[in-house]
Amino acid sequence: MAVSEQIKIINISVSELARLYGSSPQAFSQKMKREKFTPAELKEIAKAAGCEYESSFILPTGDRVTD
Repeated sequence: MAVSEQIKIINISVSELARLYGSSPQAFSQKMKREKFTPAELKEIAKAAGCEYESSFILPTGDRVTD
């Protein structure tokens, strides 16, 4: 699932989430269209929405490599 689709599922309007994140709705929407979020930005977006964002690689041994 694309990151922009995941963000839409958070159940906050894109405009409101942009404001909580500290961005203009227009700039935020453009980033969503381009799918150009860094892991650090996704963590900040999640924090603004009252969520957590987790990204990691799960190795065949079951170990996780996170940022």
